[in-house]
Amino acid sequence: MVGVAALLVIPGAVPVQDELTRLLAAAYAIRGTIPYSWGGGHAARPGPSLGTCAGYKGKIKPCPAKKTRGLDCSGLARWVYHIGYGWDVLGPGNTDSHLKRLSKISTPRPGDLVFYGTRKRTHHVGIYIGQGKMINAYATGTTVRVDDVKVLDDLLGYYRY
Repeated sequence: MVGVAALLVIPGAVPVQDELTRLLAAAYAIRGTIPYSWGGGHAARPGPSLGTCAGYKGKIKPCPAKKTRGLDCSGLARWVYHIGYGWDVLGPGNTDSHLKRLSKISTPRPGDLVFYGTRKRTHHVGIYIGQGKMINAYATGTTVRVDDVKVLDDLLGYYRY
């Protein structure tokens, strides 16, 4: 988390020119530093928070989310977009509610969101960084990391704010 603060606070540390630059810098800065937490990132303000065990179906038992300050996939997207745009553009909610605020695009570019599932029921989102890769809060027991967009087999598509 110190990396994100340094990117945004220290003058001259990183040239911050626009929303896209800020959100990608934030996404890269938190790789490997923030744990996945089911329901994390959905407090009143975007950012790491304790998760919830409601609806948890992860492999690690008992559910560690209530004791883990971190982000789930939509919490990651919400926080990074908040940093990039300067306000909570995606708002609270899950991948389904976030998808409603975005436009589907055919040619992705870094900073677009990658959704998985169906149009009626999504279940995962990542932040596209190019070359078939995304920054991703994947699952309990991992930290925010870079994955191939093919890590899941039900890619719905790419969406842009």
